[in-house]
Amino acid sequence: MPTDNWTDSQPIVSIKDVHKSFGDLEVLKGISFDVMKGEVVCIIGPSGSGKSTLIRCINALNDIQKGSIKVEGIEVHDKHLNKLELRKKVGMVFQQYNLFPHKTALENVMMAPIKVLKESPAEVEAKARDLIEKVRLQGKENSYPGELSGGQQQRVAIARSLAMNPDIMLFDEVTAALDPETVKEVLVTIKDLAEDGMTCMLVTHEMGFAKEIADHIYFTDRGVIVEHGPPATFFEQAKDERTKEFLSQIL
Repeated sequence: MPTDNWTDSQPIVSIKDVHKSFGDLEVLKGISFDVMKGEVVCIIGPSGSGKSTLIRCINALNDIQKGSIKVEGIEVHDKHLNKLELRKKVGMVFQQYNLFPHKTALENVMMAPIKVLKESPAEVEAKARDLIEKVRLQGKENSYPGELSGGQQQRVAIARSLAMNPDIMLFDEVTAALDPETVKEVLVTIKDLAEDGMTCMLVTHEMGFAKEIADHIYFTDRGVIVEHGPPATFFEQAKDERTKEFLSQIL
């Protein structure tokens, strides 16, 4: 990855008619959209509308019953897919930080490149220190997760994901578990990434942030995309009644 037949002029993520069920419950009912390289896409909607499930399908954490998801031209749900190769290209940050509590911030960031990519520890450490500085945590390299605030832990989780050199970053409600005062520091980190040209897909409830950062917003409800568009159009000129109702409740 990327494959020989994929170029930057094609979507880096292409989602076509994706259906996903958990037992009898159909969570995704025919989702389709494309994301171009360097684009920032925000997926918003009420709880239970399928947002997080969709993000997890892109990283092959959930399978799909029907449709296609391609990342850099590679079919994510091909049964012969090397999921490790996919996850080198698609970084993911979750609501819970999932850091190793017995390892320092620096060690958490260094683990995957050493164990998975087999990179040299000296090179990995230098890069990990740069990433910790990038997420504005210089001075916290030797701190353990229990000594860090939730926002700081989440920024370590972002640095850990970046250490694998992904082409795409997926963020699944990464501020949902944070105290209000620590939300901003995580959002600033994501904004920095977006400004650096990283392709980002975010499931978020932070509407002000979505308005500021997104190139395109998708509103999902009951497993379908109800409405989408660039932020200026989406927030100011929503057409669907479900969208208007949702925005009236949260803005």
